[in-house]
Amino acid sequence: MAGPVLAFVLMLAMVACDGASPAAPTATPTATPTPVGSAVPQPSPPPGPGFDPATTRVELEKVASGFSRPLYLTAPPDGSGRLFVVEQTGKVRVIQDGVILAAPFADLASVVTSEGSEQGLLGLAFHPKYAENGRFFVAYTAANGGDNTLAEYRVSADPNRADANSRKVLLAIPDFAANHNGGMVAFGPDGYLYLSTGDGGQAGDPRGNGQNRDALLGKILRLDVDGAAPYAIPAGNPFALGGGRPEIWAYGLRNAWRFSFDRQTGDLWIADVGQNVYEEVDFEPAGGKGGVNYGWSVMEGAHCYRPSSNCDQTGLALPVAEYRHNEGCSVTGGYVYRGAKEPKLAGAYFFTDYCGGVIWALTRAADGSWTRTPVLSSRLSISSFGEDQAGEVYVVSQEDGTIYRLKAR
Repeated sequence: MAGPVLAFVLMLAMVACDGASPAAPTATPTATPTPVGSAVPQPSPPPGPGFDPATTRVELEKVASGFSRPLYLTAPPDGSGRLFVVEQTGKVRVIQDGVILAAPFADLASVVTSEGSEQGLLGLAFHPKYAENGRFFVAYTAANGGDNTLAEYRVSADPNRADANSRKVLLAIPDFAANHNGGMVAFGPDGYLYLSTGDGGQAGDPRGNGQNRDALLGKILRLDVDGAAPYAIPAGNPFALGGGRPEIWAYGLRNAWRFSFDRQTGDLWIADVGQNVYEEVDFEPAGGKGGVNYGWSVMEGAHCYRPSSNCDQTGLALPVAEYRHNEGCSVTGGYVYRGAKEPKLAGAYFFTDYCGGVIWALTRAADGSWTRTPVLSSRLSISSFGEDQAGEVYVVSQEDGTIYRLKAR
């Protein structure tokens, strides 16, 4: 977790402990490996006119309440307008026309453990062709000992019920601690599945996984779930032909609880939970070659961690935003707003802190500088943001079990 504050399921991900043997891909990449990112990524050009914190008031509109420990919200690309809410204990609930359906879309409680405060059902992603193939993917900590697991399911003949018998485990990674499990899973604009993993847990990355390219801990992985079973390695992955685990897309991460892609530009935003002092937001522009090292555990935020001074920052990508723990305890990453209902919010990246509850907008000036502006003191324990098919952005409040929509006035 983010220092010694509350241990909650906010920062989890598919994590592997040293010496573990995750499922191996079946496809052999043949393309020339791309170079490891050694320089700080450069941002895309600043967005056009949109969000102006001086003239825009950000508010929250209540959508639905009554959820049990909700952690995430997403929507299938099927034109149905439904919202799917992930509950930590293993259920996926459906909001249809503003009403929570009585029966859950999926109930994975029998295969999920949520005994640890950072364990449970953590992430959900629908296949880009879900309307045609009914495939979706979940990340969870397994009941059989806490393995960090990526599994595939399919929808049943009832569009509001998953086929419980369709489960296929794609990746199961034994973990040596209950915390830092990552758990964000999302399809990128390239059609590949991305999955975040924590560094394995405890504190201070005791096994050095963040910087170890032969471990899946402390990474973002990129998988081709259409090429082979259980998955194939995209030929453009930075270590596809050697130098590290071929699944790895980015490394040097402590616990990237939430990341997202800008649906307009394809840029990747990563909110990485810090240790004792700093929380950070990282940025990878669209079109990158992967292999970027975000610094943990050499760095915490933009500051030396191990060693505590005079650390070698060569080749490390430093965050575009950070804040100290006097403002919170655990960063919750969000989205760049690209919806149509709230044009005043366009182009800003919205994120928050689970303990602090302040929602910030992160914007970039023409000179490339970044500005973090507080736009709303929500007084909520926000476990996640979410995005619907149209690009509207939602807030998931864990403590009161409520979903809100981000709006402007």
